[in-house]
Amino acid sequence: MNATTFWWVACGVLVAVELLTGTFYLLMLAIGAAAAAIAAHLGLGSNAQIVTAALVGGAAVIAWHQRRPQTKPASRNADANLDIGQSVQVEQWKPDGSTLVRYRGAEWHARYIGTGEPGAGQHVIKAIEGSCLLLGH
Repeated sequence: MNATTFWWVACGVLVAVELLTGTFYLLMLAIGAAAAAIAAHLGLGSNAQIVTAALVGGAAVIAWHQRRPQTKPASRNADANLDIGQSVQVEQWKPDGSTLVRYRGAEWHARYIGTGEPGAGQHVIKAIEGSCLLLGH
């Protein structure tokens, strides 16, 4: 088997394994293998092909990893915790910035994390810390 065929087969195997596992990182490495196959088509030596595969595949992995948006922790992520963004009614605040609120049929401890002084009225759940709601406006 010549080098060009080897790299195209390696590329195909990486794509197949990526389809089985669902990780995009293997697809990025397959791009590196395809670049090495092109390098082999151009007549570059085996060392240059390996370096090409490593550089292109590694750069693709790094680029993919850096472009992914950083997700918030689940305690602050409305996609992971459906309570985030819901409203609660606060009757009064204690001097330490905490209170008790009724939410979903139960009494919850809550703490104010907004700016300024907390006041009575409608507040929004910004995060949850254990069993404590963190409220803001």
